[in-house]
Formats: sequence, structure tokens, C-alpha cells
Amino acid sequence: MVNTMKIDEIVKQQKSNSKVMKFTLDEWRHNNYLRFCCSEAQQELSRQILAKSEQVCASANETIKANKDGTNHYLAQKINDIKIYKEELICNRNELLLKLDTLSVYKNRVMQSLKLLRTNAMDSCNKCLIARDQRLGIDLVTDNIEKELRKECEVINYADLLISQLLEQIQEQIRCTKAILYKIDHDLEDKELNLLIDQHNSSLKESNLNLSIYEGQIPISTSSIAVEEWEKRTKNIINSSLKELKSAEAICFRADRELRKIIADLVNQKNRTDEALKNRIQETKEIKEKLEQRHSEIFSQLNKVTDKITELEIKISEKEKFIALTYTRLGNRCQRPNFERCYDLVEKSLINEVNDMRKVVAQLQQTLFEAQASLRFLLKMQIQLEEDINIKINSLKIDEVYCMTIHQNIDYLIF
Repeated sequence: MVNTMKIDEIVKQQKSNSKVMKFTLDEWRHNNYLRFCCSEAQQELSRQILAKSEQVCASANETIKANKDGTNHYLAQKINDIKIYKEELICNRNELLLKLDTLSVYKNRVMQSLKLLRTNAMDSCNKCLIARDQRLGIDLVTDNIEKELRKECEVINYADLLISQLLEQIQEQIRCTKAILYKIDHDLEDKELNLLIDQHNSSLKESNLNLSIYEGQIPISTSSIAVEEWEKRTKNIINSSLKELKSAEAICFRADRELRKIIADLVNQKNRTDEALKNRIQETKEIKEKLEQRHSEIFSQLNKVTDKITELEIKISEKEKFIALTYTRLGNRCQRPNFERCYDLVEKSLINEVNDMRKVVAQLQQTLFEAQASLRFLLKMQIQLEEDINIKINSLKIDEVYCMTIHQNIDYLIF
């Protein structure tokens, strides 16, 4: 390159001289030699550059292909990971939805149980207690029915408390289940979008149209979330969903078990109350029948006593006639004159007759008084028996017709 420049300078100098100078044969030969050397050197240099460019292109192609293959491999691996997590999330979501439906069924069942307890069972027991306060007289007692009814109210109140607590737990579990479902849905939406983006990137080729090169001055920033954090978050959601599934299963199992126990306790107490009602009704009926039998006997005895009183009154009336006759005779004999008015056997007999008659009449009157007193007591007893029978009829109406009908309508087995 240097020799060629020197020749060119010499030529220029010669042209600048006014006098044309001619070269020698040696200069001509030397100049040709220099031209051959320079051209050969330039050809060698170009051959080296061509060889190097081929090596650089081959190396670039290998690097680009390796990078592209690596990226495609990572894309496929990431797409597979997303699909696996997505399938697991969808599976857990479906199970959670089933559990949510089951929880909703239990919630409705528990709410219906509470409603029946408060509007049916408790109201029925309270109505029975209020109705039994309308019993009359001696029948207004604290018997086994009242004890069992009050105990049943306590059992119902305790069952109400347990079912209310169970309802709160089910509602809280429903809330937690819906919360994790919201997280799963949100994460699925993100993974679906991520999957679409990576699948689109995986399908792109260098020959596609509408490819663009970033020409901004600011370097492209990498994502701030590490893969480990991404996996940890997804696994946390999956683990949380599994935890809520187990919690939901436990709640359903506990709800079913507690409802069965509560129903068993309620049914057992209801049976005890029904048995107390039956026994009390049977006992009241037996007492009522005995009272009615005794009332019939009293009524028959009243007729006998009434007839006897009538008979005694007639006999007393008859005896008083004899007394009047005796007094009349004595009075007539008092009209005897002077010494004719002597205490003879006739007078003695009349006086004895009067005394005896008085004693007889007194005995008859005493018997009459006793019969009349007995009649009054029998009448009083008849009224008392009628009152007791009416009381028993009222009690039977309350217990058998009202309370038994209301209480038998309670059905704890539909809880």
C-alpha cells in the first residue's frame, strides 16, 4: 500500500513539472511488480476476511439456534408447568365447588332445624305449658308432664344453642371457601393469560410478519418476581385449597354427627314427654271413672237417705198424733171433780205413755237430724264429686285433646 502511494506521488510530481519526464524500463518493471504485489496482498486479505466472516456467521447461527432452542425448551417447560398447576387448581376448584354446595345444603338444613325448633317445637311446648296452667282445682299440680315439658324446653334451648354455633361455623367455612375460590379464579385467569402469551411466543418464528425490534434507549427491565416466588404462591394457593377442603369435610362430618346426636336427644325427650302424657291421661281417666262410679253410688245413697227422711218425718208425725192423743186424755182427766182426780193406773199409764212417746219421738228426731245431716253431706259430696269430675274432664281435654295433639305434631326426624 505504501509503495503504491509513492508511485502515485511521483506521477503527480511529474505531471506537475512542465517538462515531461519519461520512466526507465527498470522503473516500469518495478512499478508492475509493486502492482502485482499489492493486488496479491489485497486478495489474500479479502480471502481471510471472507473465511472469518463465514466462521462468524456459522458461530452466530449456532449461538442463535442454541439460544432459540433453549428458549423454546424453557417455553415448553413453562407451558407444561402452567398446565399442570392449572389442572391442579381446576381440580381443587371443582372439589371446592362441590363442598360449597354440600355446605350450602347443611346450612339450609341447620337453618330449617333452627326454624322448626323455635317456631314448632318450642312454641308447642310453651303452648302445652300455658294450656296446662288452665287446669282447675286440685288438678293444677306439678306432675311428670310439666317436669318433662320443662325439661324438653331446656333440651330444645340447648339444641338451639348448639345448632346456632354449628350454623356460625358453617357460615364461616362457606366464607373461607368462597375466599379461596376467589383466589383460585383470579390465579387461573392470570395463568390462562400467561399460557396464551407463552403459547403465542412458542408459535412465533423469525419468518413471521409484524415482528418488531425494541429501539428504546432504556434497557428492557426483567421481571421482579422470581420463579421460586411464583411457584411458592401457586403452591400456597393449592395448599390453602386443600386445607379448606379438609376443613369443609370436617365441618360436614361434625355437622352430621352433631345433628344426629341433637335429634336423638330431642326424640328421646319427646318420647319421655309423650309417655308422661299417656300415663297422666290414663291415670286421670281411671280417677275420673272411679269418681263417676262414686258419684253414682252417692246419688243412689242420696235417694235412699231422702226416702228414709221422708219415712222418719211420717213416723214422727204419726208419733206426735199419739202424743197429742195422750195429752188430750190427760187434759180431759184433769177435769175430774174433787177426789175423783186421783193418780190411778190410768194416769200413771198415760204419763208413762207420754214419756215413752217423747223418748221415741226424740230418737226419731235424732235419727232424722242425722239423716238430714247425712243428706247434706251427701249432697255436698255429690257437688264435690261433680266438680272433681268436671275438673278431670277439663284436664283430660287439655292433656289428651290439646297437648297430646300439639306435642305429637312435633317431628324432630325431619331436621
